[in-house]
Amino acid sequence: MTKNIASVPRPAPPVGGFQEVDERRIFLHRMGSGGPAVVFLPGASLVGLDYYAVQQRVSQFTTAVVYDRGGTGYSDPVVLPRTAAAVATELHDVLSAQRIAAPYVLVAHSLGGAYAHRFAQLYPQEVAGLVWVDGFHRDWEEFMPAAVSLAAVERMVAPSPEQMRPAVRAMFTELVVDYPQHLRQPLIDAHISDEWLRAGIAERGKMLALADELLCGPDIPDVPVVALTAEGTDPGQQAMPEQTMRAIHEGASSMAAAMVSRVSYGEHRVVSDAGHNQLCFTHTEVLVRAIRDVLDRAHA
Repeated sequence: MTKNIASVPRPAPPVGGFQEVDERRIFLHRMGSGGPAVVFLPGASLVGLDYYAVQQRVSQFTTAVVYDRGGTGYSDPVVLPRTAAAVATELHDVLSAQRIAAPYVLVAHSLGGAYAHRFAQLYPQEVAGLVWVDGFHRDWEEFMPAAVSLAAVERMVAPSPEQMRPAVRAMFTELVVDYPQHLRQPLIDAHISDEWLRAGIAERGKMLALADELLCGPDIPDVPVVALTAEGTDPGQQAMPEQTMRAIHEGASSMAAAMVSRVSYGEHRVVSDAGHNQLCFTHTEVLVRAIRDVLDRAHA
């Protein structure tokens, strides 16, 4: 059993609360009522409350849940990176403890795709649908250029928090500009903390192992899926050669299209004017529409 190691000073969440699982506190914020509940799985370096604007909209028609997996955001620390099974099991325990009834629509962004896929492998009857927001897929190596192969990503030397902090501050200051003040500044301050910056780096530490773990299990279940691919450029990506960025976008688009082709109802939508980390902040309507469409299909 993992012991509670919450003695490290941690920022207090501006909204929401905690669910204790395995003697650790997991941050969670739920809004709305009804089902299927929509559960957001953040990408690396993002946290549940980054999806607050989308959560507010979704809560108008069903239960909407944001959370931080162990070791990230406002949740208690654990050693990172973790297996996808550990993350998926933790989420299942949190939802059960909160009495949020299955099945769920999982909204998975970036690295959250690995954890959503593992959740679906372990609990296939508890997934009503998937919204893939530029999500990581186990077939990454088949579609993406060598410059961003999983081995290459693991070999990359990450900048220090001190080097990252100015760019991260500028990015989140822009992205959360329309968030309520009681959320906006605490989120910016937490995102530039050493703890959150290091957690985002650490979660990407064993991407090859994550892909291998998912390849040992079945593909995503035959549920409604909408996959969104962002073809814009995030701040900080301007230094990447244009040819490489084009290959990344083409690979991500092909990967998403292949994924949705494997289910009875799957749709791939390209968002040309948003970067990978911008979608949930700048294109709320696009994401809400995708969630509504998956819910409608799940009810059909």
